Formats: sequence, C-alpha cells, structure tokens
Amino acid sequence: MTLLEQSLPSFIRNTQAELHQQGYVSLPHIFSDQTCHQISENLAEVTQSKPGTRRLLAFDWCQELARSLKSHPLISPLLGPNPVINQCTYFEKSPDQNWLVALHQDVSIAVQPNAATTQLGISQKEGLSFVQPPVEVLKRLIALRVHLDDCTKDNGPLKVVPGSHQQGRLTDPMIAKLRDHFGDKSCLVTTGGVLAMRPLLLHASSKMALPQRRRVLHFLCGPRQLPNGLVWHEAI
Repeated sequence: MTLLEQSLPSFIRNTQAELHQQGYVSLPHIFSDQTCHQISENLAEVTQSKPGTRRLLAFDWCQELARSLKSHPLISPLLGPNPVINQCTYFEKSPDQNWLVALHQDVSIAVQPNAATTQLGISQKEGLSFVQPPVEVLKRLIALRVHLDDCTKDNGPLKVVPGSHQQGRLTDPMIAKLRDHFGDKSCLVTTGGVLAMRPLLLHASSKMALPQRRRVLHFLCGPRQLPNGLVWHEAI
C-alpha cells in the first residue's frame, strides 16, 4: 500500500470534519489545467459577454463535469448516499464585470413547477422556478465551487463566516451579530481547486482590487428525493 493510499482515509475524515464544523473546505488540484482550459472553451461558446448564467446543466459537457465531481474520490464522501447535482451557476468577475455581493445565505432551489411549489411561492430567474424549501432540506445541500482561475485576496474572493451554517436560517440582525462576533475569512483557491460549502454558510464577495479574472462554476448538490411533493428541476 502506498503512502498516498494510507493517508487518503485520514484526509477524507479530516475534510468531512472540517465541512461539518466550519461549513466549508477547500480541495486543491481536483481538475488539471488542461481540463480547466477545455471548460473555458466550452464556456466561451455559452456565455459570450454575460457575467454569468444559472442554466449550464442544459449542456452535455456540464452534465459530464457534474458526474465527474460526484464520483471523485475526495468529493463523493462529502455528498452522502445517492446524491444528485441539480443546478450549475457560472460566475465571472473581470475588469468589465466587477461586482459585489452582501453577506447572505443561499436559501432557494430550482424545482419543477407544480402544486407544491405554488404553496411555497415561486420566483422566476432565467426561466427557472425557485422556491425556499424547509430548512431541513437546506441543511442537506452542498455547493461545489470549481475554480477556473486562481482566486486571490485581490480578485474578489468569497468571504465566509466559519460555523455560521449551524445556526439555521438567519434574520438580518442575526447575520450582523454573527459576523461581528466571529469575523469572516477569505477563501483562496487555486486553478482547478474546488471549494465545498454548505449553502446556509454566511458568505459574501467584494469587488476585485486588481484586474485579475475570477471564474467559478457553482454546482448545487443534494438528496435525490425532496419532501412535500417538491421535484428538482434537474437531477444529474
């Protein structure tokens, strides 16, 4: 047995513990530079001048990427039994598209419109139907953020409040209190790395200070079956 094989179970246990306790964990070198380059070429045909889109799972190449994420030996232990990837959103920061996002939680999911979604209240974005499911559903979700560029302190990295996912759904006063008490931490990830995070983790993103491109594919993963008649829009 090689040293890598001996250390792999320990590494997986550590990443599982970090994700549980802190709400996020960084996994470097999941994809090669060559793979990231191929993804970039695919994106160029889809996004053109747009800063992002929520509809990437409509494309075969993105579905294959989702399957490779689910089956990766360092990622699959984080996802639970029989998971599905149900959405992929593309974010891009650049000198021409330099935006910020205030501290928040991700509390909406894309579902198929039916009687159950109507009861929860539907919002439409890019032709997708979004609802805010029960917090028990949100606690079981994991976002996998694939970085196509180095994410540095200068190009608008994700900032998180460690451990805040354990507090459930938060009101605005609670958000401010947690940030002031625990502070925030920048998530710096190199090209080809993946940041796994709980959507209930408080997170924000500032504008870039230097003109360094920052592109991310944000996959949302959860249990195959949803409660209360809800059905995922996609289930890869």
